Amino acid sequence: MFEQRSMLALNGQTLAELASATHGDPFSVLGPHPSPLGRALRVFRPGAERIEALGRAGDILARLERRNGEDLFTGIIPLDEPYLLRMEERGQISITEDPYAFGLLLDGADLSLIAAGMHPHLHRVLGAHVCEHEGVQGVRFAVWAPQARRVSVIGDFNHWDARLHGMRFRHEAGVWELFVPRLAAGAAYKFAIIGADGQRLADRADPMARQTRPPPENVSVVAPALDHAWRDRAWMRGREGRQNIDAAISIYEVHLASWRKAGDGFPDWRFAIEHLIPHVKSLGFTHIELLPLAEHPFTGSWGYQPLSLFAPSARYGSPRDFAAFVDACHRANIGVLMDWVPAHFPDDPHGLVRFDGSALYEQREDRMARHPDWNTCIYDYGRREVRNFLAANALYWLEEFHIDGLRVDAVASMLYRDYSRRDGEWSANIHGGRENLEAVELLRHVNELAQARCPGVLMIAEESTSWPGVTKPVRDGGLGFSFKWNMGWMNDTLRYMARDPVHRRWHHDELTFGMMYQHAENFVLPLSHDEVVHGKRSLISKMPGSDGEKFSGLRAYLAWMWMHPGKKLLFMGGEFAQWLEWNHDGELDWSLLQDARHAGVSNLVRDLNRIYRHERSLHATDQNGNAFRWLQADDRERSVLAFSRMAKGAPQLVAVANFTPVERPNYMLPAPADGYWHEIFNSDSQCYGGGDRGNLGGKAATPDASGNPSLELCLPPLSVIVLRHEAA
Repeated sequence: MFEQRSMLALNGQTLAELASATHGDPFSVLGPHPSPLGRALRVFRPGAERIEALGRAGDILARLERRNGEDLFTGIIPLDEPYLLRMEERGQISITEDPYAFGLLLDGADLSLIAAGMHPHLHRVLGAHVCEHEGVQGVRFAVWAPQARRVSVIGDFNHWDARLHGMRFRHEAGVWELFVPRLAAGAAYKFAIIGADGQRLADRADPMARQTRPPPENVSVVAPALDHAWRDRAWMRGREGRQNIDAAISIYEVHLASWRKAGDGFPDWRFAIEHLIPHVKSLGFTHIELLPLAEHPFTGSWGYQPLSLFAPSARYGSPRDFAAFVDACHRANIGVLMDWVPAHFPDDPHGLVRFDGSALYEQREDRMARHPDWNTCIYDYGRREVRNFLAANALYWLEEFHIDGLRVDAVASMLYRDYSRRDGEWSANIHGGRENLEAVELLRHVNELAQARCPGVLMIAEESTSWPGVTKPVRDGGLGFSFKWNMGWMNDTLRYMARDPVHRRWHHDELTFGMMYQHAENFVLPLSHDEVVHGKRSLISKMPGSDGEKFSGLRAYLAWMWMHPGKKLLFMGGEFAQWLEWNHDGELDWSLLQDARHAGVSNLVRDLNRIYRHERSLHATDQNGNAFRWLQADDRERSVLAFSRMAKGAPQLVAVANFTPVERPNYMLPAPADGYWHEIFNSDSQCYGGGDRGNLGGKAATPDASGNPSLELCLPPLSVIVLRHEAA
């Protein structure tokens, strides 16, 4: 007996490390180990009163001995027989397998890919996964923390006690792993980490968690398998045709929490299926774009400061609920785009910052470690594991949830090392330049990977500078995005529309200049959330003049946008001319739709989308310079502009804008062709809240003094009219 006790005993330092949750390799001392007498079994269980090792049939293999009040229980059990632990603690009896009886979890191939930064499905190996291991049901945990001295899984299942479930370190990839038997989906957990300096860090949420508890809680949740029975095969098969450069793409941008309240709380995905999808469908938008959905601790960041990049925010429901929403959108022939934020992350102590006690996810150079605009951390784009983390995350949303595209936030801040920094606050690249070469390579890699693995997917850049080739293929030296937000067009036109019409003659080029670079990139014209918040006022409030002139101006502006080359994006509330700025804590002012003027703007957006989809000339030739022709670009005095849009095999269209509150009767305009020109749209129509002034259905082209075809038109005040050519 003395020999057995001596063999099973641990030295004082080891016991102290187990008791203080600082022992870095619990598998080396706990669980079963071969011995001359059989298998030596050690179980460290603070708070346990009695522990027995049972055979699978329930027979007692050994009553484990507790020495001198220690929390270590020891005994000898047969060599080959599986065993269970029967534990009495806190007045409760539990029977389970020993976590330290199981072998390795992650295989060599996965570890090699993780170490190389090349695992395309990182979420399938890291994080928490319900699985069967060695014939036992439970949860497999794995986390990348290469500099940590010790990592433990803590949660409701072990009373958040870091002493109980210390993990095994896989040196070849810097990954810690543990299998917790009989644990199931829904369990809350975190990681307790001892850093390289021996100090315990704040408990960390799982960077790879696929589900969380709703904020303000910041714990991860073991997610069940998604197991959604997708019914969107027709959409997915036809997606490439719906989302190519020649397609009609009209996007409704949504912050779901403030779109419409569900009772007194957040709307969930089921509410969105019932209400948001029909609304978008009725307005004729082709896509919904959702502000960032990855879990984020601060609601006021609108999702732009995410931490759990693989977890759809619990504010709106479960991952399964989100999948059901995307599926329902697809079956309604609506695509789903999502904001993706690889530009920065917040430094909340439960998050990624110094995750294992070292600068693991963030830049290691102090001058480049934080984003000056948001005081947040910046990813280390040059580290292969971080690059893999971000690329795998993009694929996760596209593949697992059938997302149709990612709008990549703040691309400009990624591309330049000196972005928003003064001299001395940044360091040059290896060539002495300001370009962030590592970020460039990440973006190229993500775009190529996404488009290769997910045919037809859209990758859209929010990029506000003149970086060349944002939407050119990587093989041609570009960044490889599908589209780029046209921030120049947005800034110029909003500035123009905010001017008093009497001054617009001096700023005519703010409407014409965009066509100078229209064909340099594939553009989306964005009237986004950023333009109706933080004192910028709502779209209609930007318009000058009386209330009536504001409505007329907004209708004309929206029509100008829809007729102009480029795909369309409109933030929620703009479709019915909400007066108030966007408030992320409130909801849209839906009562305004009872007012005929606001309902008229909604009717206008509906008709603009219908015409845009139906008329190939308005969407199929955005990138064809020969398909756009200015008919009137120089009438500054009267603030009148006109152009034609063409597409092979489709009727030619003419759009004419009058941006003064003065009616222009008998306005002479060169016609692109003889024949009859049918007025198919007039922003001054009564159904939109206008005065119904126009061209009585259309005009026939007549020869001017030089014998060229011309149109004599009535241009209503603050209006856009559209005419379709009908051959004689």
